[in-house]
Amino acid sequence: MTGPVGGGGSGPDEPEAAPRIPGPRAAGDDLSPPLVLPGPVPPESAAPVAHGVLKSLLGAWALSACSAEETAAVEDHLTECAPCADEALRLRDAVGLLHTDRDLDLDPLLRSRVLENCLGRRPARIPVPTWAAPYDAETARLDALLQDIGESEWHAPLRLRWFDGEESASRKTTVAGVIGHLMSVDGLVTSALGLDDPLGDTAPRSPSDRTERYWRTAHFPPTRTIRAPWRDQSHTLVRTVSFAGRGVADLSVSYGEFALPLRDSLLDRAFECWVHADDIATAVDYPYDPPSGSHLRHMIDLAARLLPAALAARRRAGLAGPARHLVTAGSPGRSLHLEVEGAGGGHWYIALDSPAAIGDPGHTVAQVAMDAVEFCQLVAGHVSPDETAAGQDGDREAIRDVLFAAASLSRL
Repeated sequence: MTGPVGGGGSGPDEPEAAPRIPGPRAAGDDLSPPLVLPGPVPPESAAPVAHGVLKSLLGAWALSACSAEETAAVEDHLTECAPCADEALRLRDAVGLLHTDRDLDLDPLLRSRVLENCLGRRPARIPVPTWAAPYDAETARLDALLQDIGESEWHAPLRLRWFDGEESASRKTTVAGVIGHLMSVDGLVTSALGLDDPLGDTAPRSPSDRTERYWRTAHFPPTRTIRAPWRDQSHTLVRTVSFAGRGVADLSVSYGEFALPLRDSLLDRAFECWVHADDIATAVDYPYDPPSGSHLRHMIDLAARLLPAALAARRRAGLAGPARHLVTAGSPGRSLHLEVEGAGGGHWYIALDSPAAIGDPGHTVAQVAMDAVEFCQLVAGHVSPDETAAGQDGDREAIRDVLFAAASLSRL
Protein backbone atom coordinates (compact mmCIF):
# COMPACT_ATOMS: atom_id res chain seq x y z
CA MET A 1 0.00 0.00 0.00
CA THR A 2 1.42 3.36 -0.99
CA GLY A 3 -0.57 5.47 1.51
CA PRO A 4 -4.06 6.51 2.41
CA VAL A 5 -6.47 7.69 -0.28
CA GLY A 6 -6.33 11.48 -0.48
CA GLY A 7 -3.46 13.99 -0.68
CA GLY A 8 -0.47 14.36 1.74
CA GLY A 9 1.91 11.90 3.32
CA SER A 10 1.93 10.34 6.81
CA GLY A 11 4.53 9.47 9.32
CA PRO A 12 5.38 5.92 10.31
CA ASP A 13 3.64 6.24 13.68
CA GLU A 14 0.37 7.69 12.34
CA PRO A 15 -2.57 5.24 11.93
CA GLU A 16 -3.81 4.68 8.43
CA ALA A 17 -7.10 6.43 7.54
CA ALA A 18 -10.05 4.27 6.43
CA PRO A 19 -10.36 4.18 2.64
CA ARG A 20 -13.13 6.39 1.24
CA ILE A 21 -15.82 4.46 -0.72
CA PRO A 22 -16.47 6.01 -4.13
CA GLY A 23 -20.00 7.35 -4.72
CA PRO A 24 -22.32 5.77 -7.32
CA ARG A 25 -21.76 6.58 -10.95
CA ALA A 26 -24.50 8.43 -12.83
CA ALA A 27 -25.61 5.63 -15.14
CA GLY A 28 -28.57 6.08 -17.49
CA ASP A 29 -30.89 3.98 -15.30
CA ASP A 30 -29.70 5.33 -11.92
CA LEU A 31 -31.66 7.74 -9.81
CA SER A 32 -29.31 10.69 -10.08
CA PRO A 33 -29.18 13.34 -7.35
CA PRO A 34 -31.02 16.62 -8.00
CA LEU A 35 -29.37 18.69 -10.65
CA VAL A 36 -27.57 21.66 -9.00
CA LEU A 37 -26.34 24.42 -11.26
CA PRO A 38 -23.52 26.73 -10.02
CA GLY A 39 -24.98 29.75 -8.26
CA PRO A 40 -23.00 32.87 -9.06
CA VAL A 41 -21.84 31.75 -12.49
CA PRO A 42 -23.85 33.32 -15.35
CA PRO A 43 -26.11 30.81 -17.20
CA GLU A 44 -24.20 31.13 -20.45
CA SER A 45 -20.98 30.01 -18.77
CA ALA A 46 -22.56 27.11 -16.78
CA ALA A 47 -21.04 23.68 -17.39
CA PRO A 48 -23.22 21.61 -19.79
CA VAL A 49 -25.10 18.69 -18.21
CA ALA A 50 -24.13 15.25 -19.52
CA HIS A 51 -26.41 13.61 -22.10
CA GLY A 52 -26.68 10.47 -19.98
CA VAL A 53 -27.93 12.44 -16.98
CA LEU A 54 -30.57 14.21 -19.03
CA LYS A 55 -31.67 10.95 -20.64
CA SER A 56 -32.06 9.37 -17.21
CA LEU A 57 -34.49 12.16 -16.28
CA LEU A 58 -36.89 11.53 -19.21
CA GLY A 59 -39.07 9.12 -17.22
CA ALA A 60 -39.46 11.54 -14.34
CA TRP A 61 -40.08 14.37 -16.81
CA ALA A 62 -42.88 12.41 -18.49
CA LEU A 63 -44.48 11.91 -15.07
CA SER A 64 -44.04 15.64 -14.25
CA ALA A 65 -41.86 14.63 -11.29
CA CYS A 66 -38.79 16.78 -12.08
CA SER A 67 -37.80 19.94 -10.25
CA ALA A 68 -38.11 23.24 -12.08
CA GLU A 69 -34.36 23.29 -12.84
CA GLU A 70 -34.39 19.70 -14.09
CA THR A 71 -37.49 20.35 -16.24
CA ALA A 72 -35.86 23.38 -17.86
CA ALA A 73 -32.63 21.46 -18.53
CA VAL A 74 -34.49 18.46 -20.04
CA GLU A 75 -36.74 20.58 -22.27
CA ASP A 76 -33.76 22.59 -23.53
CA HIS A 77 -32.06 19.30 -24.37
CA LEU A 78 -35.13 17.99 -26.23
CA THR A 79 -34.94 20.86 -28.69
CA GLU A 80 -31.45 19.73 -29.70
CA CYS A 81 -31.53 15.91 -29.40
CA ALA A 82 -33.92 14.11 -31.76
CA PRO A 83 -33.52 10.60 -30.20
CA CYS A 84 -34.35 11.93 -26.74
CA ALA A 85 -37.27 13.93 -28.14
CA ASP A 86 -38.74 10.76 -29.72
CA GLU A 87 -38.24 8.83 -26.49
CA ALA A 88 -39.91 11.63 -24.50
CA LEU A 89 -43.00 11.52 -26.75
CA ARG A 90 -43.27 7.75 -26.35
CA LEU A 91 -43.01 8.06 -22.58
CA ARG A 92 -45.68 10.76 -22.47
CA ASP A 93 -48.02 8.55 -24.54
CA ALA A 94 -47.34 5.62 -22.21
CA VAL A 95 -48.14 7.76 -19.16
CA GLY A 96 -51.54 8.50 -20.70
CA LEU A 97 -52.39 4.77 -20.55
CA LEU A 98 -51.77 4.67 -16.79
CA HIS A 99 -55.03 6.50 -15.97
CA THR A 100 -57.30 3.95 -14.26
CA ASP A 101 -60.52 5.80 -15.05
CA ARG A 102 -60.28 5.06 -18.78
CA ASP A 103 -62.54 2.35 -20.28
CA LEU A 104 -60.33 -0.04 -22.25
CA ASP A 105 -63.27 -1.60 -24.13
CA LEU A 106 -63.37 -0.38 -27.72
CA ASP A 107 -66.37 1.64 -28.75
CA PRO A 108 -68.49 -0.63 -31.03
CA LEU A 109 -68.92 2.29 -33.43
CA LEU A 110 -65.17 3.02 -33.59
CA ARG A 111 -64.70 1.05 -36.81
CA SER A 112 -67.55 2.91 -38.51
CA ARG A 113 -66.19 6.29 -37.45
CA VAL A 114 -62.67 5.45 -38.62
CA LEU A 115 -63.96 4.22 -41.98
CA GLU A 116 -66.21 7.25 -42.36
CA ASN A 117 -63.26 9.56 -41.69
CA CYS A 118 -61.01 7.67 -44.11
CA LEU A 119 -63.61 7.57 -46.86
CA GLY A 120 -64.35 11.25 -46.35
CA ARG A 121 -60.73 12.06 -47.09
CA ARG A 122 -60.29 9.51 -49.87
CA PRO A 123 -63.52 7.95 -51.18
CA ALA A 124 -63.35 4.23 -51.90
CA ARG A 125 -63.05 3.38 -55.58
CA ILE A 126 -65.48 0.48 -55.03
CA PRO A 127 -67.78 1.39 -52.08
CA VAL A 128 -69.91 -1.13 -50.18
CA PRO A 129 -73.55 -0.81 -51.37
CA THR A 130 -75.79 0.90 -48.84
CA TRP A 131 -78.03 -2.17 -48.65
CA ALA A 132 -75.02 -4.34 -47.71
CA ALA A 133 -73.70 -1.89 -45.08
CA PRO A 134 -75.71 -3.38 -42.14
CA TYR A 135 -74.30 -6.86 -42.85
CA ASP A 136 -70.78 -5.45 -43.15
CA ALA A 137 -71.17 -3.56 -39.86
CA GLU A 138 -72.71 -6.42 -37.86
CA THR A 139 -70.18 -9.03 -38.98
CA ALA A 140 -67.38 -6.59 -38.10
CA ARG A 141 -68.87 -5.98 -34.64
CA LEU A 142 -69.24 -9.71 -33.99
CA ASP A 143 -65.69 -10.34 -35.18
CA ALA A 144 -64.41 -7.71 -32.71
CA LEU A 145 -66.30 -9.50 -29.92
CA LEU A 146 -64.84 -12.88 -30.91
CA GLN A 147 -61.33 -11.44 -30.95
CA ASP A 148 -61.78 -10.26 -27.37
CA ILE A 149 -63.01 -13.49 -25.75
CA GLY A 150 -60.76 -16.12 -24.20
CA GLU A 151 -60.07 -19.67 -25.35
CA SER A 152 -62.40 -21.29 -22.82
CA GLU A 153 -65.27 -18.93 -23.63
CA TRP A 154 -65.60 -20.46 -27.10
CA HIS A 155 -67.07 -23.48 -25.31
CA ALA A 156 -69.47 -21.45 -23.14
CA PRO A 157 -72.95 -23.03 -23.36
CA LEU A 158 -75.93 -21.09 -24.67
CA ARG A 159 -79.35 -21.74 -26.17
CA LEU A 160 -80.53 -20.59 -29.57
CA ARG A 161 -84.19 -19.62 -29.23
CA TRP A 162 -86.95 -19.17 -31.78
CA PHE A 163 -90.76 -19.44 -32.06
CA ASP A 164 -92.02 -22.61 -33.68
CA GLY A 165 -95.62 -22.09 -34.81
CA GLU A 166 -97.43 -21.93 -31.47
CA GLU A 167 -94.69 -22.15 -28.84
CA SER A 168 -91.09 -21.26 -28.10
CA ALA A 169 -88.33 -23.65 -29.09
CA SER A 170 -84.62 -23.80 -28.28
CA ARG A 171 -81.44 -25.69 -29.10
CA LYS A 172 -78.40 -25.99 -26.88
CA THR A 173 -74.99 -25.26 -28.39
CA THR A 174 -71.79 -23.31 -27.69
CA VAL A 175 -70.29 -20.00 -28.81
CA ALA A 176 -68.32 -21.84 -31.51
CA GLY A 177 -71.49 -23.70 -32.52
CA VAL A 178 -73.30 -20.39 -33.08
CA ILE A 179 -70.56 -19.20 -35.46
CA GLY A 180 -70.88 -22.49 -37.34
CA HIS A 181 -74.65 -21.88 -37.59
CA LEU A 182 -74.11 -18.37 -39.00
CA MET A 183 -71.55 -19.62 -41.51
CA SER A 184 -73.86 -22.45 -42.63
CA VAL A 185 -76.83 -20.16 -43.33
CA ASP A 186 -74.65 -17.45 -44.90
CA GLY A 187 -73.67 -20.18 -47.34
CA LEU A 188 -77.10 -19.80 -48.97
CA VAL A 189 -76.11 -16.28 -49.99
CA THR A 190 -72.60 -17.20 -51.16
CA SER A 191 -73.93 -20.06 -53.31
CA ALA A 192 -76.52 -17.72 -54.88
CA LEU A 193 -73.60 -15.48 -55.89
CA GLY A 194 -71.76 -18.42 -57.47
CA LEU A 195 -69.28 -18.70 -54.59
CA ASP A 196 -68.39 -21.88 -52.72
CA ASP A 197 -70.98 -23.27 -50.31
CA PRO A 198 -69.19 -24.21 -47.04
CA LEU A 199 -71.42 -27.30 -46.77
CA GLY A 200 -70.95 -28.43 -50.37
CA ASP A 201 -73.13 -28.48 -53.46
CA THR A 202 -75.56 -31.09 -52.11
CA ALA A 203 -76.37 -29.21 -48.90
CA PRO A 204 -80.08 -28.62 -48.11
CA ARG A 205 -81.62 -25.16 -48.63
CA SER A 206 -83.52 -24.99 -45.34
CA PRO A 207 -81.54 -22.93 -42.77
CA SER A 208 -82.41 -25.30 -39.90
CA ASP A 209 -81.49 -28.41 -41.92
CA ARG A 210 -78.18 -26.84 -42.93
CA THR A 211 -77.33 -26.03 -39.34
CA GLU A 212 -78.17 -29.52 -38.14
CA ARG A 213 -76.01 -31.02 -40.89
CA TYR A 214 -73.07 -28.80 -39.95
CA TRP A 215 -73.34 -29.67 -36.26
CA ARG A 216 -73.68 -33.34 -37.12
CA THR A 217 -70.72 -33.59 -39.52
CA ALA A 218 -68.29 -30.97 -38.14
CA HIS A 219 -65.49 -31.75 -35.71
CA PHE A 220 -67.16 -31.90 -32.30
CA PRO A 221 -67.10 -29.75 -30.32
CA PRO A 222 -66.42 -26.79 -32.63
CA THR A 223 -63.54 -24.61 -31.48
CA ARG A 224 -62.26 -21.08 -32.09
CA THR A 225 -60.84 -22.29 -35.42
CA ILE A 226 -64.32 -21.68 -36.90
CA ARG A 227 -63.73 -17.92 -36.66
CA ALA A 228 -61.29 -17.76 -39.59
CA PRO A 229 -63.51 -19.46 -42.24
CA TRP A 230 -66.60 -17.53 -41.08
CA ARG A 231 -64.67 -14.25 -41.21
CA ASP A 232 -63.22 -15.00 -44.65
CA GLN A 233 -66.66 -15.94 -45.95
CA SER A 234 -68.25 -12.68 -44.75
CA HIS A 235 -65.40 -10.60 -46.21
CA THR A 236 -65.67 -12.43 -49.54
CA LEU A 237 -69.41 -11.92 -49.61
CA VAL A 238 -69.17 -8.16 -49.02
CA ARG A 239 -66.35 -7.80 -51.52
CA THR A 240 -68.29 -9.75 -54.17
CA VAL A 241 -71.49 -7.69 -53.92
CA SER A 242 -69.42 -4.50 -53.94
CA PHE A 243 -67.81 -5.39 -57.26
CA ALA A 244 -70.93 -6.97 -58.79
CA GLY A 245 -72.78 -3.72 -59.56
CA ARG A 246 -76.38 -2.63 -59.15
CA GLY A 247 -78.18 -5.55 -60.79
CA VAL A 248 -77.05 -8.06 -58.16
CA ALA A 249 -79.31 -6.50 -55.48
CA ASP A 250 -82.38 -8.21 -56.96
CA LEU A 251 -80.76 -11.64 -57.30
CA SER A 252 -83.00 -14.27 -55.68
CA VAL A 253 -81.68 -16.20 -52.66
CA SER A 254 -83.60 -19.41 -51.93
CA TYR A 255 -84.24 -20.52 -48.35
CA GLY A 256 -86.12 -23.65 -49.34
CA GLU A 257 -89.73 -22.74 -48.57
CA PHE A 258 -89.28 -19.07 -49.46
CA ALA A 259 -86.89 -16.75 -51.27
CA LEU A 260 -85.64 -13.18 -50.77
CA PRO A 261 -83.91 -10.74 -53.08
CA LEU A 262 -80.22 -10.39 -52.23
CA ARG A 263 -80.67 -6.90 -50.73
CA ASP A 264 -83.23 -8.28 -48.25
CA SER A 265 -81.30 -11.49 -47.70
CA LEU A 266 -78.20 -9.59 -46.54
CA LEU A 267 -80.39 -7.49 -44.26
CA ASP A 268 -81.86 -10.70 -42.83
CA ARG A 269 -78.32 -12.04 -42.28
CA ALA A 270 -77.29 -8.77 -40.59
CA PHE A 271 -80.28 -9.09 -38.23
CA GLU A 272 -79.43 -12.68 -37.32
CA CYS A 273 -75.77 -11.79 -36.87
CA TRP A 274 -76.72 -9.10 -34.34
CA VAL A 275 -79.21 -11.36 -32.50
CA HIS A 276 -76.69 -14.18 -32.11
CA ALA A 277 -73.86 -11.79 -31.26
CA ASP A 278 -76.06 -10.61 -28.40
CA ASP A 279 -76.60 -14.27 -27.41
CA ILE A 280 -72.84 -14.78 -27.32
CA ALA A 281 -72.23 -11.56 -25.38
CA THR A 282 -74.79 -12.63 -22.77
CA ALA A 283 -73.16 -16.06 -22.45
CA VAL A 284 -69.68 -14.61 -21.83
CA ASP A 285 -70.90 -11.58 -19.82
CA TYR A 286 -69.79 -8.99 -22.37
CA PRO A 287 -71.53 -5.64 -23.04
CA TYR A 288 -73.08 -5.41 -26.50
CA ASP A 289 -75.16 -2.61 -27.99
CA PRO A 290 -77.90 -2.76 -30.64
CA PRO A 291 -77.08 -1.73 -34.24
CA SER A 292 -77.00 1.92 -35.24
CA GLY A 293 -80.39 3.60 -35.59
CA SER A 294 -80.32 3.69 -39.40
CA HIS A 295 -79.38 0.00 -39.68
CA LEU A 296 -81.95 -0.97 -37.05
CA ARG A 297 -84.67 0.85 -39.00
CA HIS A 298 -83.85 -1.14 -42.15
CA MET A 299 -84.12 -4.40 -40.17
CA ILE A 300 -87.48 -3.40 -38.69
CA ASP A 301 -88.72 -2.34 -42.12
CA LEU A 302 -87.85 -5.77 -43.54
CA ALA A 303 -89.82 -7.50 -40.77
CA ALA A 304 -92.80 -5.18 -41.33
CA ARG A 305 -92.76 -5.93 -45.07
CA LEU A 306 -92.70 -9.69 -44.37
CA LEU A 307 -95.57 -9.63 -41.87
CA PRO A 308 -98.52 -9.78 -44.35
CA ALA A 309 -97.12 -12.93 -46.00
CA ALA A 310 -96.34 -14.50 -42.61
CA LEU A 311 -99.87 -13.72 -41.45
CA ALA A 312 -101.33 -15.32 -44.59
CA ALA A 313 -99.21 -18.45 -44.06
CA ARG A 314 -100.45 -18.80 -40.48
CA ARG A 315 -104.02 -18.33 -41.71
CA ARG A 316 -103.57 -21.18 -44.23
CA ALA A 317 -102.24 -23.36 -41.40
CA GLY A 318 -105.28 -22.57 -39.26
CA LEU A 319 -103.22 -20.54 -36.74
CA ALA A 320 -104.80 -17.13 -37.43
CA GLY A 321 -108.31 -15.72 -37.78
CA PRO A 322 -110.01 -15.64 -41.20
CA ALA A 323 -109.75 -12.73 -43.59
CA ARG A 324 -112.50 -10.20 -42.96
CA HIS A 325 -112.50 -8.03 -46.07
CA LEU A 326 -110.64 -9.09 -49.22
CA VAL A 327 -109.82 -6.40 -51.78
CA THR A 328 -108.26 -6.40 -55.25
CA ALA A 329 -104.49 -6.55 -55.44
CA GLY A 330 -102.84 -3.18 -54.90
CA SER A 331 -105.87 -1.68 -53.16
CA PRO A 332 -105.89 -0.45 -49.54
CA GLY A 333 -107.35 -2.91 -47.08
CA ARG A 334 -107.90 -3.51 -43.40
CA SER A 335 -104.67 -2.53 -41.60
CA LEU A 336 -102.85 -2.57 -38.28
CA HIS A 337 -100.81 0.49 -37.33
CA LEU A 338 -97.41 -0.66 -36.01
CA GLU A 339 -95.67 2.13 -34.11
CA VAL A 340 -92.06 1.33 -33.20
CA GLU A 341 -90.46 3.69 -30.71
CA GLY A 342 -86.82 4.57 -30.07
CA ALA A 343 -83.76 4.54 -32.30
CA GLY A 344 -84.65 3.05 -35.67
CA GLY A 345 -88.36 3.36 -35.01
CA GLY A 346 -91.16 4.65 -37.21
CA HIS A 347 -94.69 3.90 -38.39
CA TRP A 348 -95.82 0.97 -40.54
CA TYR A 349 -99.28 -0.11 -41.70
CA ILE A 350 -99.66 -3.87 -41.98
CA ALA A 351 -102.23 -5.31 -44.40
CA LEU A 352 -104.26 -7.85 -42.43
CA ASP A 353 -106.34 -9.78 -44.98
CA SER A 354 -104.01 -10.34 -47.96
CA PRO A 355 -100.33 -9.81 -48.81
CA ALA A 356 -101.50 -8.27 -52.08
CA ALA A 357 -103.40 -5.50 -50.29
CA ILE A 358 -101.80 -2.22 -49.24
CA GLY A 359 -101.65 -1.14 -45.62
CA ASP A 360 -103.40 2.20 -45.28
CA PRO A 361 -103.88 4.68 -42.38
CA GLY A 362 -107.49 5.24 -43.44
CA HIS A 363 -108.31 1.54 -43.00
CA THR A 364 -106.67 1.07 -39.58
CA VAL A 365 -108.59 -1.24 -37.22
CA ALA A 366 -105.90 -1.73 -34.55
CA GLN A 367 -102.69 -0.21 -33.24
CA VAL A 368 -99.63 -1.68 -31.53
CA ALA A 369 -96.82 0.42 -30.01
CA MET A 370 -93.48 -1.21 -29.08
CA ASP A 371 -89.89 -0.32 -28.34
CA ALA A 372 -87.56 -0.96 -31.29
CA VAL A 373 -85.30 -3.47 -29.55
CA GLU A 374 -88.25 -5.31 -27.99
CA PHE A 375 -89.90 -5.60 -31.40
CA CYS A 376 -86.69 -7.10 -32.78
CA GLN A 377 -86.55 -9.53 -29.85
CA LEU A 378 -90.11 -10.58 -30.71
CA VAL A 379 -89.17 -11.11 -34.38
CA ALA A 380 -86.13 -13.13 -33.24
CA GLY A 381 -88.36 -15.40 -31.14
CA HIS A 382 -86.68 -14.32 -27.92
CA VAL A 383 -89.88 -12.83 -26.49
CA SER A 384 -93.20 -14.68 -26.37
CA PRO A 385 -96.08 -12.89 -28.19
CA ASP A 386 -98.25 -13.37 -25.08
CA GLU A 387 -95.64 -11.67 -22.88
CA THR A 388 -94.82 -8.76 -25.18
CA ALA A 389 -95.11 -5.43 -23.38
CA ALA A 390 -96.89 -3.62 -26.17
CA GLY A 391 -99.36 -0.78 -26.13
CA GLN A 392 -102.48 -2.19 -27.80
CA ASP A 393 -105.66 -0.60 -29.06
CA GLY A 394 -108.45 -1.80 -31.34
CA ASP A 395 -109.28 -5.21 -32.83
CA ARG A 396 -107.87 -7.75 -30.33
CA GLU A 397 -107.83 -10.64 -32.80
CA ALA A 398 -105.87 -8.60 -35.36
CA ILE A 399 -103.34 -7.57 -32.71
CA ARG A 400 -102.85 -11.16 -31.55
CA ASP A 401 -102.49 -12.45 -35.11
CA VAL A 402 -99.85 -9.83 -36.00
CA LEU A 403 -97.80 -10.40 -32.82
CA PHE A 404 -97.76 -14.16 -33.42
CA ALA A 405 -96.91 -13.63 -37.10
CA ALA A 406 -93.96 -11.45 -36.04
CA ALA A 407 -92.65 -14.19 -33.75
CA SER A 408 -93.12 -16.78 -36.51
CA LEU A 409 -90.54 -14.93 -38.64
CA SER A 410 -87.88 -16.43 -36.35
CA ARG A 411 -86.20 -19.75 -37.09
CA LEU A 412 -83.17 -21.79 -36.10
